[in-house]
Amino acid sequence: MLQHFKFTPMFENTQLPGWNISFYYKNERITGEYHPDGTIAWGSRQPEDEEAVKKMVHELMLYHVYD
Repeated sequence: MLQHFKFTPMFENTQLPGWNISFYYKNERITGEYHPDGTIAWGSRQPEDEEAVKKMVHELMLYHVYD
């Protein structure tokens, strides 16, 4: 489970898509960039179970940004 999930726009012009994300997963802080096509560029170390983490991030972004 992701904890303390935060996202902020990459650009001042909020019309341009792209978000900086950060959260804690298994007591480790993870950062990255969430791109409009759903790809994630990890800023910190890539999570061990990346696919499961990606799925959770996608669900949160759909809920908070695209809903």
